[in-house]
Amino acid sequence: MRLLRGLAGLFSKDLAMDLGTANTLIYVKGEGIVLNEPSVVALSRDTGKVIAVGSEAKEYLGRTPQKIVAIRPMKDGVIADFEVTSVMIKYFLRKVQRRSFLSRPRLIVAVPTGVTQVEKRAVIEAAEQAGARQVHLVEEPMAAAIGANLPIDKPVGSMVVDIGGGTTEVAVISLSAVAYSESVRVAGDEANEAIIRHVQNHHQIAIGENEAERIKLEIGSACPLPQPMTVGVAGKEILTGIPRSFQVDDQEIRRALKEPVNVIIESIKRTFEKTPPELASDITHNGVWLAGGGALLRGLDTLLADILKLPVHVEADALTTVTRGAGRVMESIDAYRQVFLN
Repeated sequence: MRLLRGLAGLFSKDLAMDLGTANTLIYVKGEGIVLNEPSVVALSRDTGKVIAVGSEAKEYLGRTPQKIVAIRPMKDGVIADFEVTSVMIKYFLRKVQRRSFLSRPRLIVAVPTGVTQVEKRAVIEAAEQAGARQVHLVEEPMAAAIGANLPIDKPVGSMVVDIGGGTTEVAVISLSAVAYSESVRVAGDEANEAIIRHVQNHHQIAIGENEAERIKLEIGSACPLPQPMTVGVAGKEILTGIPRSFQVDDQEIRRALKEPVNVIIESIKRTFEKTPPELASDITHNGVWLAGGGALLRGLDTLLADILKLPVHVEADALTTVTRGAGRVMESIDAYRQVFLN
């Protein structure tokens, strides 16, 4: 058995994974990010057999016949369906590992702050069942700070706001540890739900999750835009079920997004209230760093800077900041052991 584990190490490349509610990204040691796919699995209702995973499975959302169900096995950044998550991880690992059954990598997995021991164990067991021989966990804000090249090992306070699919993580980091953090289960998915509710309540039209996300990406904003924007919306009348299409503008969608945006703003304010004065002073000079897909909402940095009266920076490639940070930990695993949760 020990010999087999040794051979597995020889034939494997170590990996880092951002196992997100909306998307899963994988970083391969020495290669960089090689996979970025939706965290979605399509299954047969009758047999439980996997029909599709990732990008292909996301196309099934809202379009499946009765015999097929498309599900997101991750909810609010943690595992909601253990068996399906294991299947999804195994599929993604096989996709990036081009070698034989001997391929059993070491794996760094980014998880939300405040995950329980049960949730940690679920992530580790799912990864081990999927083929990882050794699993280490790192908090998402810590990985984001490393990915953004912030001085995490110095006695200097850095604030990171990681807005993902299921959760927004706000953390103050100093001396390779999270000094204070706050996690709210409002992020990209809740923004999509807010658009769905708005269209339903104000237009009596039902739209799907993919359509809501498209609207958000095309014209979503947190503050007024320099030029008005509109987008076509396709859905069906709630009363008649007849398909309809119409136009919405950025102002209307901004109103729809106001509630989830305000929840994120309040979580940042609460974090400042709990942060020691010395670290808060550092953040006054260094500013707040935004990461995650939600950081790309138009005007969010401008709105936050206006409210907080602080510099607000959006990471250059916000979608991959956590994955790049976890990858950097994997590349220099001995130097970053102090940031592991387990």
